[in-house]
Amino acid sequence: MGYTIHELHEQLVKKEISAVELTKKIMAHRDAVEGDIHAYLSTSDKAALETAARVDEKIAKGEEISDLAGIPGAIKDNMCIKGETCTAASKMLEHWVSPFDATVIEKLKKEDFISLGKTNMDEFAMGSSTERSAFGPSRNPWNTDYVPGGSSGGSAAAVAATEAIWSLGSDTGGSIRQPASFNGIVGLKPTYGLVSRYGLLAFASSLDQIGPLTKDVTDAAIVLNAIAGHDERDSTSIPQEKKDYRKALVRDVKGMRIGVPKEFFGKGIKPETKEAIDKALAFYEKEGAEIVDVSIPHINSGVSVYYIIAPAEASSNLARYDGVSYGFRAEGKDIIDMYIKTRSQGFGEEVKRRIMLGNYVLSAGYYDAYYLKALKVRTLLKQEFDEAFKKCDVIAAPSASGTSFKFGAFSDPLSLYMEDICTVPVNLIGAPSISIPVGFKDDLPLGMQLIGRTLGEETILQAAYTFEQAHPEFTRTAPKGEIKE
Repeated sequence: MGYTIHELHEQLVKKEISAVELTKKIMAHRDAVEGDIHAYLSTSDKAALETAARVDEKIAKGEEISDLAGIPGAIKDNMCIKGETCTAASKMLEHWVSPFDATVIEKLKKEDFISLGKTNMDEFAMGSSTERSAFGPSRNPWNTDYVPGGSSGGSAAAVAATEAIWSLGSDTGGSIRQPASFNGIVGLKPTYGLVSRYGLLAFASSLDQIGPLTKDVTDAAIVLNAIAGHDERDSTSIPQEKKDYRKALVRDVKGMRIGVPKEFFGKGIKPETKEAIDKALAFYEKEGAEIVDVSIPHINSGVSVYYIIAPAEASSNLARYDGVSYGFRAEGKDIIDMYIKTRSQGFGEEVKRRIMLGNYVLSAGYYDAYYLKALKVRTLLKQEFDEAFKKCDVIAAPSASGTSFKFGAFSDPLSLYMEDICTVPVNLIGAPSISIPVGFKDDLPLGMQLIGRTLGEETILQAAYTFEQAHPEFTRTAPKGEIKE
């Protein structure tokens, strides 16, 4: 039995399995492995089975169902679902219940989607390993001694462990693509503004973007079809006609120009990662693509720019958590004491670090020296990518420096920040990028990302699909994801 959205949809339509049977099967498997993985922070089994029963009724009546109808998924716990807790993996919001649906949830509900629950993450999406969750880390289904990546680690682990067939994550500096790489699945970060951020708890508003984590490229296109589209409630949402991204799933790269910037393959990139991507590029060339050398000199400044802009925006966005309106409140002798104790006790170490960094770079004496300069380099980076895209249609790069790493491997925050060097430039320029599995090292997956022009999702999906179809050995299921039939 295949466990992709498109295979399960066919089985539902042909009545080979019911939505209720499927949902119960995934729930049972989730409950069997969740103790080892900890992908979820909360579950919503009752609502899931109710939706599944409605889908079965539609099928019985001969009604047409959407591609996602009746297929169990999971949602990162920084997206609002009405009547469910939305914690952002923080003590600050541990008991907060959302009074409304995020736009992506509204869209998915129209598709009769099934959510099995909310997934674990680094607190307020600040981290690269899910070690920063206030409720304990998630674990990698390939080897539970290793991290699943972050901040969407729970969402990626849930899919890799088949605790959900698909999931939603959010990507501020690589938080979909890096965990996708670590878990041997597909992760798509859409163009900034293609998917509404309304109802996504904000980390860095000019960088955050919601996207899918799936078993394969076809599933990524299916989920993107469901969640993409203009939203008047999000001022950064791009007005454009609705597209069917499945039409891009063509195994053909003849004449496609694939750019390779040398700056993405410098110091810190593991030999096995470079070797796997070199083999992928050789495959593309054999299939008729043209491999083009391009240069993006300021890629190495990406991490520095990101860790000025993202904390600056975070310090502003997280100012609302003060113990007054909602969320955690500590007792204090007066209002100032209450503010201080609430934020000291409610936020974790990494969140407090980034708030302090953000306040520092925005302060009167340092705004020009740091924040303003970072904005200028961000513009420069965008110009360099634009120049590169004059010579190519897609840019190939590592999704991460190598495979996943063991828990506690990075003792200082700075060395962990440097792990984001492959992914943050894409968020800074607002481009789309997809991470696909391209190999293994010591039974841990390796990933490659394909970066496109703004609103160039079809091109990167086509390139990703072409590689995937020729390399089924890289999309195999993690040990913890095998369901006993």
